[in-house]
Order: sequence, then structure tokens, then C-alpha cells
Amino acid sequence: MGMGGYGYAFQGYDPTRHVRASARERRISHKHARELARAVRGMRLEAATDYLGAVVRGERAVPFGRFKGQVGHRSDPGVMAGRYPQKAAAEFLKLLENLESNAEYRGMDVERLRLVGAAAHKGVSVKRFIPRAQGRATPKNNVLTHVEIVAREA
Repeated sequence: MGMGGYGYAFQGYDPTRHVRASARERRISHKHARELARAVRGMRLEAATDYLGAVVRGERAVPFGRFKGQVGHRSDPGVMAGRYPQKAAAEFLKLLENLESNAEYRGMDVERLRLVGAAAHKGVSVKRFIPRAQGRATPKNNVLTHVEIVAREA
């Protein structure tokens, strides 16, 4: 990997069987992105698109496994602690669209694609400050997020 390039966390990538897409430095919560990646990993492309659309509309909850302190339970089947991360789900939908077009370009059958890898990582931190009273300042940091998805023809 050269200077300024990005790698993928997915191991064992085979260009003949896999297709991948990534979204770098997005303004979404890395915690929400991590839980979404965990939720869609293993799904078929069409099922993942339907699921994320339902999350954006607030119809389906995303189960939270790691970042679940003080998170209420949901009535969605199979979901204990969960939320509806709509902004992150919308970014994931754009990424799945990109993945689908990459697969079409490579001549793959989009109907048979299954998501075998999905990961989210922290990106750069945008450091700013908010001016406060008495000449003080409060930091306002925004951590950007990298998301990557890998699919394979099943």
C-alpha cells in the first residue's frame, strides 16, 4: 500500500469471487456504524438493503451488542437493547448501492451476492472549539468514520 492509500480489514480477498466498496471519512457515529456492520454481515444484498431502508423509516431496530449502556429494549423480534441509527443507515444504503454497481461493472450476478465482510473504523478527528463565558473554550471534537463492505457471489 502506497502513501495515502487505504486498505481493507477483510482478509482473503479474491478479485474473481469478491466485490467490495468503502466509504471514507463520513460524518456518522462510529458506534452506530459498528453495530450496523454487525447487523448486516452475512445477509444477502437485497435483504440488507430492505433492512436498512426499514431502519431509516424507523420500522426495524438495530440490535446493540457493545455500545448498549442505558439503551432501551425494543419490541422488534430478536432485539434486546437496540436503536434506530437513521443517519448511519442512510450512509450504509449509499454504500450498498456503490457495491451493487461495482458488482455489475465486474459482471457478477447481483441477485446472488452475500455480504461476507462489513467493518467500521474510526477516522480522523476534527478538532474545533466552542467559545464560552469568561474567555474560556470547550472542545468540540467530531470523529469521522470509515466503513467498508465486501460481498461474494453465493
